[in-house]
Amino acid sequence: MSALSIDISPQIYNDIQTRVMEGWFKNIESVVEEAMRRYIESHPIDITEQFIKEDIEWG
Repeated sequence: MSALSIDISPQIYNDIQTRVMEGWFKNIESVVEEAMRRYIESHPIDITEQFIKEDIEWG
């Protein structure tokens, strides 16, 4: 495993803590890991690059 250090808003942190306390996740790390996994799955690199190129051409 690799480690990250991040700064997040107090509201997001409180929301994460609430979900952990309610039993939706084992710990804060698992919430962040799941969020990152979902982001990566929904933003493939080839599609992201295509959108960037289209933005550049449009601008």
